[in-house]
Amino acid sequence: MARALLLRPPPLVVIVGATGTGKSRLALQLALRLGAEIVSADSMQVYKGLDIITNKASPQEQALCKHHMISFVDPLVTNYTVLDFRNEATALIKDLLASRKIPIVVGGTNYYIESLLWKVLIGTEKDQHPDTVDRRAELEKLDSQELHRRLSQVDPAMAARLHPHDKRKLARSLQIFQETGVSHSKLLQQQREEEGGGPLGGPLKYPNPCILWLYAEKAVLDERLDQRVDAMLAAGLIEELQSFHRRYNEEWVASDTQDYQHGIFQSIGFKEFHQFLITEGKCTEEESSQFLEQGIEALKIATRRYARYQNKWIQNRFLRRPGPNIPPVYGLDVSDLSQWEEKVLEPAFQIVQSFCQGRPPATKPITPEPGPEGDKHSRRTCEVCDRIIIGDTEWKAHLGSKSHRFFLKRLQRLAASATQPGRGCPGRGERQRDEEKEEGPVEPAQPCL
Repeated sequence: MARALLLRPPPLVVIVGATGTGKSRLALQLALRLGAEIVSADSMQVYKGLDIITNKASPQEQALCKHHMISFVDPLVTNYTVLDFRNEATALIKDLLASRKIPIVVGGTNYYIESLLWKVLIGTEKDQHPDTVDRRAELEKLDSQELHRRLSQVDPAMAARLHPHDKRKLARSLQIFQETGVSHSKLLQQQREEEGGGPLGGPLKYPNPCILWLYAEKAVLDERLDQRVDAMLAAGLIEELQSFHRRYNEEWVASDTQDYQHGIFQSIGFKEFHQFLITEGKCTEEESSQFLEQGIEALKIATRRYARYQNKWIQNRFLRRPGPNIPPVYGLDVSDLSQWEEKVLEPAFQIVQSFCQGRPPATKPITPEPGPEGDKHSRRTCEVCDRIIIGDTEWKAHLGSKSHRFFLKRLQRLAASATQPGRGCPGRGERQRDEEKEEGPVEPAQPCL
């Protein structure tokens, strides 16, 4: 095992990219070459259990190189937060840097990575006290409308930024105010105004971050993700889900208290198989097979959707720079895995070595694009769809969506029928023709988060 030639303080290496791009593979290979250690930044891998569905490093891989922040939280814990992760991972990274070891942060949970790179979270002195968890839990028992009403009274600026249905964020903002006596929005503004801060948060926390972005062509990545789900199934995914369900979730389902919004139960791949799991042994073999196939297809769709979300965050956070506190990003195309060594591993190794030696890498960073103009915290209500939309970009996207166009057209037809005697409301066939013209099913009217 080699050690990097360090002519300056070790860099913090961060590998980002959509799921299925090979982040863990590259992290392990670099760690073995550089004598580094790996810090997982995955919100589901912190929990014990569901090793296949959360794609944890295998025991063999963990034996080759030290991995941190994996499988240390009880699966029944539902209140482990990004603040908890940030505090533990930051202390770990500090120790690694002090011992002149390179930390390689790798994972797909964007806000975990963001919490390590920037000063963006607000903590309080009581965050480590058990009473804090009780306070947050008590607030989350209130409905979202009441939470939003209370937040509007003490922090109208933050209330305007948050969606009225985002119960967790509303409760957190109220908790911060109750424990600090200062509004959440004011504390965030103070962070942005610190030296090195910018529109998206406070300054960078580490002076020498090395960001590697693995990306692939969309069609290639979609196919790879489908194959990855098939490989998980072959590795025993269904048996893992069944065992986990019987051990941790069966009683909650029986009492209708299951929760797929907190803790490990929100993992992509668990809730998609809900119908299959709860009907096990209670339906015909044909029905069970149908539920299983539906779960597999839902998992593939959710995985592809999540990959797009991850790439969108990377582009918005790193490549459309709204401020001075964004580090350079080095892109590595992983579309052709047969060229992994020459197109991915070797360039990545040379980039990290350059950071270690204090010289510019031969590989040029990606040139940032101008960010989208507009206020991302603006708040509008679409009277046509009865939806609240947060952000100028989201508002523009909503106006062009199939669902908005459908409801707008229906409203126009109703208005026309009211002025034309003998013309009633549009019938089923007419609505169906309109939907077909929109080239796809109509999306349900849901709050845009």
